[in-house]
Amino acid sequence: MFNSIKNGQPWFDTEGKRIHAHGGSIMYLDGYYYWYGENKEKTNGVDDIWHWGVRCYRSKDLYNWEDMGLLIAPDQENKNSSLHPTSKMDRPHIIYNEKTKKFVCWLKIMEGDGWTQTETILTADKFLGPYTVVNPRLQPLGMNAGDFDLVVDPETQKAYYYFERVHSETICAELTDDYTDVNGTYTVHFPHPEGTPHVREATAHCERNGKHYLITSGTSGYYPNPSEVAVADSYHGPYRVLGNPHPNDESHTSYHSQISSIFKVPGKKDLYIACADRWLPAYNGLSYEKLLEIRALRKSKKFDEMKQMLDDLGVSPIMNTSLAEYVWLPLRFEDDMVYIDWRDEWRIEDYD
Repeated sequence: MFNSIKNGQPWFDTEGKRIHAHGGSIMYLDGYYYWYGENKEKTNGVDDIWHWGVRCYRSKDLYNWEDMGLLIAPDQENKNSSLHPTSKMDRPHIIYNEKTKKFVCWLKIMEGDGWTQTETILTADKFLGPYTVVNPRLQPLGMNAGDFDLVVDPETQKAYYYFERVHSETICAELTDDYTDVNGTYTVHFPHPEGTPHVREATAHCERNGKHYLITSGTSGYYPNPSEVAVADSYHGPYRVLGNPHPNDESHTSYHSQISSIFKVPGKKDLYIACADRWLPAYNGLSYEKLLEIRALRKSKKFDEMKQMLDDLGVSPIMNTSLAEYVWLPLRFEDDMVYIDWRDEWRIEDYD
């Protein structure tokens, strides 16, 4: 039994198996916390497997997680399916539609040599499924769609979709009433004509005291980089960039992690958890500048140079995300600014 959140080490479920809920989110239903995300158990960086479906865990205390199996299984038979294990499925997000009484899941899908990016949308009558594909390979607003977050206004039930328009800007688009498509209304934020690594991705939204916060990372793949927080008075902004929320992070890598979502803990007065992935634990200790050098060599396909640099650093060039870990930390609000302080270990019970 676990009685705290411990960062900087592997996490295991109640059967002692490594937890695989990457790019994940948490939903609270009927007295249980449900944590779901990308199942990377077979993604060893050698075989051509990007994912093995969406896995789910449940807990009563946010410490001890029971494996509930696959919410969405990979389609092993149809190589043309957006759910085939070789398709690059990332960052599942599930929201509930009060009108249709459906759970709606959006999946980011990257396919082809050019990595065309679309969304596949599924629905289910129950949170644990079964889920049925209702809108495969949606290209929202005709745009290449990257990392994203889904938000439902608790009063109006209107849903919003924050996504990275690949390598250019962030879009806030409104969803249709059934949450399975966009309705055409959208706004544009954080344009970065210079592209990577400055374009914002891994968007995570939360609302507190009438303020809307977006925490994002730069676009540098699995290599971590400095996060950025922005604030606005409405879903559509305009958003004001406040800066890096990670104080005293000398590595400029967001504690060697990338945010995936923000979870407001029900029953707690002011506890928001920034849930993040540590995709490459073996790279801990490397600075942001060094990581950018490695990434530049990989992108330019100078693999011999990259391998030599990694050999000198004592790091394997294989990006084995089946060994990825998690970093969960509470948000600290100070005026309009949000901070994420490092903690090796902390407890939910320490908060009112």
